[in-house]
Amino acid sequence: MCVHQLEVFCCSWCPKGNVTMEQQDTTPEAPSVGNNTATEDTNTGKRKHDEPDLPETGGRGKRRRGAGGKNLRPGERYIPPPQKRNPGVSFSQEHFDETSYYFEGGLRKVFPYYFDFKTYCKGRWIGKSLLEVFKSEFRAESIEYYEKAAKEGRIRLNQSPVEDLSVVLRNNDHMRNTVHRHEPPVISTPLQILVDDGEVLVVDKPASIPVHPCGRFRHNTVIFILGKEHGVSELHTIHRLDRLTSGVLLFARTLETSKKLDQLVRDRQLEKEYVCRVEGEFPEGELICEEPILVVSFKIGLCRVDPKGKECRTVFQRLSFNGKTSVVRCLPLTGRTHQIRVHLQYLGFPILNDPIYGSHAWGPHRGKGGLVGKSDEELLQALVEEHRSQEKLHLLDFMDVCGGAEEAEKTGKTDSDGDKSGKGFPAQAEDCSEKENSIKAALEEHQSLESTEVSRSQSKASDSDQKTPPGIRDHLCSECKLVRPDPTMKELIMYLHALRYKGPDFEYSTQLPDWAKEDWEETDFS
Repeated sequence: MCVHQLEVFCCSWCPKGNVTMEQQDTTPEAPSVGNNTATEDTNTGKRKHDEPDLPETGGRGKRRRGAGGKNLRPGERYIPPPQKRNPGVSFSQEHFDETSYYFEGGLRKVFPYYFDFKTYCKGRWIGKSLLEVFKSEFRAESIEYYEKAAKEGRIRLNQSPVEDLSVVLRNNDHMRNTVHRHEPPVISTPLQILVDDGEVLVVDKPASIPVHPCGRFRHNTVIFILGKEHGVSELHTIHRLDRLTSGVLLFARTLETSKKLDQLVRDRQLEKEYVCRVEGEFPEGELICEEPILVVSFKIGLCRVDPKGKECRTVFQRLSFNGKTSVVRCLPLTGRTHQIRVHLQYLGFPILNDPIYGSHAWGPHRGKGGLVGKSDEELLQALVEEHRSQEKLHLLDFMDVCGGAEEAEKTGKTDSDGDKSGKGFPAQAEDCSEKENSIKAALEEHQSLESTEVSRSQSKASDSDQKTPPGIRDHLCSECKLVRPDPTMKELIMYLHALRYKGPDFEYSTQLPDWAKEDWEETDFS
């Protein structure tokens, strides 16, 4: 899968004036409200550049060019047909030039920039007004914000500015929401290219950097850093790493190489070796965990051991113990989402610094032996509440709106530990279960509370905190009014590293991270 196509699946984003990258739903939609029985296109892909609509003409019987020769009744809106897809387009310099970044306090920070979120009308929105849709599904901002944004021409329907949010949506309506976008910082460790031979590109990914654009991340991603700093584009993903995980990351340069490596993954001929540091004294010798893993929610990306889950197998071997924590070698023989992290949690040795599977929200045993004692909804709410109370909600590296867990499970590209939401038009499944909707509602509620807490703490901010640089503030942007504490290095790094990847005729590896060395102590890392 081309990296550009991966973003299409994961996020409903599009840079201004370029190829649209909407996310089309991947499940069929039942007939919509009223007499309109149209269903939404279920394919995923990119579309060619949107053609501007001609101004609507009034009066009965008048024809308009491009309207298929149909007569438009008074007050009737012309809705252009969906554009044809162009799957061959990748990220280009135009995308990379949307903004720039700077380094401060050991962090890579992106200057805020204007960005167009785009989407075609979802089946469940047909017959509803824009106001209703914003109220029910885009609660990151208030209705007052959307009303002001509409008056300033930031919300468009079929290329025309929307001044009245009471307009009723119809099938194939194309929506655009221009926002002032802020990205979270990542650590400033350079992205090191290990191999680039024309067929594969292998990098040593630092922790905290997502592989591809998703959620709030776009320019602070491996794909965009490679494009902006190294002039590399049109890559094919072979596997993925969690945002907080570091190590070997493979891309194919050509479609032929991509297919070859994908087949190795499916045939389980690609050996993967990880190293991690876990809490406590891990048993000596070889330890094999074969507990099945169930994805609690594909849209959230949270997993746990469950008899109804998919078969899994991970081989562990202790490398060292410093009296408090152990360095463990991990060989995942299957490729389930978060497999290493979930198995280590089950064994009672969660990865040090794991913000999800090392959390006390799992209960007094923290998930050891599969003991949780909570429903999935209660678990999610407990995780969000725990991190909100510590003002660390950003550490919950959920796949919300990315579709990552589901796609990864289907393609086998989770890499045992596969990889949030914007103000625009997030990619949401048409057929979200009641449980998933409940979880998403809880997360949105706590995200709103987090913003309130951050706003209240502005007076306590230090000079190193995240502030919008002068000259690029936006008067409607709520994020510009906030002052967020910079994340610490410790918060941006999880002690899990992809050390080696080996195939029938190749092997790629990195050096051992400092935290995996035998004489390392946690006090050495700040």
